[in-house]
This record gives sequence, structure tokens and C-alpha cells, in this order.
Amino acid sequence: MAQLLHQFSVDLTWTGAGDEGTATYTSYGRDHLLTSGGRPPLPGTSDPGFRGDPDRWSPEDLLVGALSQCHMLWFLHLAASAGVVVVGYTDAASGTMRIEAAGHGRFTEVVLRPRVTVRNPTLADGTAVDGALLAGIHHRAQEHCFIARSVNFPVRHEAAPLTYEQRPA
Repeated sequence: MAQLLHQFSVDLTWTGAGDEGTATYTSYGRDHLLTSGGRPPLPGTSDPGFRGDPDRWSPEDLLVGALSQCHMLWFLHLAASAGVVVVGYTDAASGTMRIEAAGHGRFTEVVLRPRVTVRNPTLADGTAVDGALLAGIHHRAQEHCFIARSVNFPVRHEAAPLTYEQRPA
């Protein structure tokens, strides 16, 4: 079977050189812009703990966000395929990074905390749309998420209790 390959391109431009560039560790800014095609630029920086601007996105933020996005997109796809009508989805994802003695860092885990709202309490065949059904969809989404499958640390899920859409009577 032929493998499908997808290529992704992002352009990065460092904007933090200032007047002195990297003359010293404190002389330069960590700000940069990420662009790709005609999309709006994404303002990046380092984590504020490493002299970054707290109003910009750090690589660590983007990694946690990418895992959350990938999981959500697979979850929505699999839910639609199963007949579950999702009408709301939020996530309060967080990641833990350990800084080692030499200053090297690595993520030790990311925890996704999805909160799902569905419209239908049952599927067309009468199967209940409940927490157990959604847990199975979350599990399959984890198996499919190519970003989660590419990292070398655990990506855990702590799904909030399922809620049903409140529609006016």
C-alpha cells in the first residue's frame, strides 16, 4: 500500500535583534513571527521564564495547543461518523516541562481536559450517548492523532462529565 505524505511549511522571521543583536544574553529580544501562506502572522517568543513576551505564543504553548487541536479534530470526525451530534467542545489543556541540571528541558506529559456538549442523548439505533461512549471516541481520537503519536511523552485525558444541549421547549 502506498503511503501518503503531507508536507508542512512555516516561515520564521526573528524580529528581536534590536540594536545589539546577540552581543549578550540580555541584549536581544526573543520575538519572532511565524507565517505560512496567506494566513495571519503568529507572534512568537520564548516562555516568559526565558525572557519572552507574555503577550506572544511560545513554542511550549504551541505544542500543547497542537495536541489539543489534533485531538479535538479527530474526536469531532469520529463523533460525526458514530452519529454523535457534538454542539460544543472546549479544552483546558496543560503541559508539564521539566528543566534538567544542564538547562535542557523536556515535556513530561500533557493533559487534555475536553468538555463536550452533545445534542442527542441516543444514537439512531437507541444506544445511549453517555460518558462511556464518548470515552471510547476519545480513546480512538488519541490513537489517530498524529501529533500525540509523534511525541515521546504521555498525553493523558481527563474529560469533564458529558453535558447535553439545553434547547428551549
